[in-house]
Amino acid sequence: MELVQFKFVFPLFFAAFLLIPSIQAKEVRYCDRKGNYAVAVSEVEMSPDPVVRGQPATFSIMASTDEAISGGNVVIDVSYFGVHIHKETHDLCEETSCPISAGDFVLSHSQVLPGYTPPGSYTLKMIMNNAEGNELTCVSFDFRIGIGSSVADI
Repeated sequence: MELVQFKFVFPLFFAAFLLIPSIQAKEVRYCDRKGNYAVAVSEVEMSPDPVVRGQPATFSIMASTDEAISGGNVVIDVSYFGVHIHKETHDLCEETSCPISAGDFVLSHSQVLPGYTPPGSYTLKMIMNNAEGNELTCVSFDFRIGIGSSVADI
């Protein structure tokens, strides 16, 4: 009887993992290991992981600060196998609600990568600056773009 239940439950359990989008925490590295940043990043989550070309990908950065932040910008610099390929700047208040109060907050960015984006290993470096242009934090993490198909490939 237990074997019959296992044969029925196991495929359902396996199918649930295939249908639920993958969300995984990434290892975060500070740009300056000895730096005393005003914003501490505790975790970065990415969904889906690996990123699928032509489909939305969301990067969520969990962070905290001891002082309020009224505004600023976020600079995102992307490298492909160690070669710089893309850089963009976003208003901090478009990525999270401002002003940011002292304590925990989440910075979230969603983007659809073009269908021609090559699969492989990437590194994203994020620098957060306050309204005066002072660096609040600088972190990097690795992510992958999978081989999966996209609408642009059809």
